[in-house]
Amino acid sequence: MALNVAHRTGTLHGSQLIVETVASAAYETITSVFLKPPNQGTINCRDRRIDGGGSRTITRQAHVETSPAVVAEVEAEESMVHQEGGRSSNKDGRKNNHHNGVPVFVMMPLDSVTPSNAMNRKKAMGMSLQALKSAGVEGIMVDVWWGLVEGDAPRIYNWGGYSELMEMAGGIGLKVQAVMSFHQCGGNVGDSCNISLPKWVVEEMNNDQDLAYTDQWGRRNFEYLSLGSDTLPVLKGRSPLQCYTEFMVAFRDNFQHLIGDTIVEIQVGMGPAGELRYPSYPEQDGTWKFPGIDEWLQYMLNSLKAAAEAAEKSTWGNSGPTDAGQYNNWPEDTQFFRKENGGWNTPYGEFFLNWYSQMLLDHGERILSSTTSIFNSVGAKISAKVAGIHWHYDTQSHAPELTAGYYNTRTHDGYLPIARMFARHNVVFNFTCIEMRDHEQPSEALCAPEKLVRQVALATKGAKVALAGENALPRYDEYAHEQILQSSDREMCAFTYLRMNPTLFETENWRRFAGLVKKMKEGKSGVDRCKEQMEREAEHFVHISEPLVLQEAVATACVP
Repeated sequence: MALNVAHRTGTLHGSQLIVETVASAAYETITSVFLKPPNQGTINCRDRRIDGGGSRTITRQAHVETSPAVVAEVEAEESMVHQEGGRSSNKDGRKNNHHNGVPVFVMMPLDSVTPSNAMNRKKAMGMSLQALKSAGVEGIMVDVWWGLVEGDAPRIYNWGGYSELMEMAGGIGLKVQAVMSFHQCGGNVGDSCNISLPKWVVEEMNNDQDLAYTDQWGRRNFEYLSLGSDTLPVLKGRSPLQCYTEFMVAFRDNFQHLIGDTIVEIQVGMGPAGELRYPSYPEQDGTWKFPGIDEWLQYMLNSLKAAAEAAEKSTWGNSGPTDAGQYNNWPEDTQFFRKENGGWNTPYGEFFLNWYSQMLLDHGERILSSTTSIFNSVGAKISAKVAGIHWHYDTQSHAPELTAGYYNTRTHDGYLPIARMFARHNVVFNFTCIEMRDHEQPSEALCAPEKLVRQVALATKGAKVALAGENALPRYDEYAHEQILQSSDREMCAFTYLRMNPTLFETENWRRFAGLVKKMKEGKSGVDRCKEQMEREAEHFVHISEPLVLQEAVATACVP
């Protein structure tokens, strides 16, 4: 991963060094490096800094190579922080007991492992991970793609690139949150590459129409297998649940030497984008656009009919609501979601919403039961992710949440049942949109991410389950960081930052990010410390990490 350091000039053995990058690809390519530095050497870097005394220009020296001296300085700084701050953390990465600081993890690029199961941009990756470590980051989050590891044939697992990446992270001293990604990459917000489900799974989905979620217009969705097939032997004689289970067992057995020490968390994917939900708002091919109300998925009609007959309302089992509009409608455009006399608030609406959401909960129950049976005794915590669907939250019906499978309305709490399910399995409730503020969103869409986060925090507190957070969109500004810090006061056990990319390593962004990590780690223990002291300490993290960041840029120039 490279960064924009075109503004930096210095001298190396009397010659000028200029590094320039292009800010387009997921990993930028250095367009010109005048004078490649030797394995060992010193650069006199001229920086313009702003501190309490105003603007000043200083000249300092920085090693360019991955030298033991740089690593030792990083380790010494961390040791000093641990001793002074009294910070401690247990091996599963949970919040410490002394000062309630929140450990920060960073999501890795989606294509960290190539389609050929090799580690992507290995040299640059090493530089990037060292920079993260030097800034005080606790660890990284890695998507372990089902479509890559078991992509070619059933029960043939190739962990190659993931083994390299996790061994590298452990060697640097970073922890790993490993995501069992049983979904497709591509078609969702922020997806920068395309990774399909395993080829043999896609073949079966093409042969059997019922394996893919289908909307009322007959459009099929290949992001994630329909939960209606969870227990059916439709994948070369195995059920999807069996496939997920055997995949996780293979992961556990292959990485048993790292689980509990380096790999401290297993996050299990349970739907599109790894979230427990239906694929009700697919962005691919422009099907859905923010802030549409999304759409029901048509499937499992036999189950719906059985539920209707049990309720002695057989006609309710013929289909889902037919007056709920389509993807890009707004609530008041539809009879079902409208505020006055909306179908959602009728006996039929309550019946359907209970059934629709319960099917999702049952799916979660099956997946979590399997996951906990595999990983409960290996020393790593287990987590699962719930989507932050904040648009139209300030309406009566909360239409987008309903179509995603969360029965959350002005009068019905849809997150408490999920939190209670997670609590039964001792699973961390991972939630997104932590960085958002209500007033930043389009006012006409009645978005309320802050209210949503508060509701989820109350649900997890009521269910006595741990809460972890993520930012939904890449943000590098201090305003978003302040919101993250405020949200972390809700007793979060961890925060995962989206995402490691070239923009993160740009000078000002890196400075602000290092400051965020420092403040998150301090937690409530830093409340009584002056802002200037906190900023000086954060600046020191930036100072010792900048040589590593510069190394990363040079390393990227050498990557084929």
